[in-house]
Amino acid sequence: MYPFIRLVQGLHAARRQGRLDLFDLHQTTIRIWPWDLDPWRELNNGRTLTLFDLGRIPMSVRIGFEAAARARGWGITVAGTNTRYRKRITLFQTVTCLSRVVGWDDRFCYVEQGLWRGDECCTHMLLRYAFTSGAGLVRPAEVIAAMGHAPESPALPDWVRAWIAADAMRPWPPARG
Repeated sequence: MYPFIRLVQGLHAARRQGRLDLFDLHQTTIRIWPWDLDPWRELNNGRTLTLFDLGRIPMSVRIGFEAAARARGWGITVAGTNTRYRKRITLFQTVTCLSRVVGWDDRFCYVEQGLWRGDECCTHMLLRYAFTSGAGLVRPAEVIAAMGHAPESPALPDWVRAWIAADAMRPWPPARG
């Protein structure tokens, strides 16, 4: 089940914390509960992606997307992820989810997130958003401008551009069987 109570708590905290600049780091503290675990008693890989939501959605409030989206009827959809799982996260541990916007291109906005335990990154994710409207996709530059920022993205890091290029080579739709 989706952790709606945790999400509401995170949104409430984000509204109290105030506005962030578009590229500032948003921080969310998350405790791992029994329902977050898999049969091997560690954080479930699918739940990891959900916990990243608990960092990313409040970040979108703090950078001003929520207000711009409500005024225009826009939404966000995840259009792809690349996740590295490096260290086990287990029951009752507390992790810090760090989230930040990296930049955007003509189609997507790229967000970097990590689950950190102290100074150690346990899981790291690069995610791309597509912005949506009733008429279809909205160009990221239009969304960023509506949030009060310059519509030009900073240069994307090499590793992000490499992922974009590699993903573009992946066949779609995939072959069946």
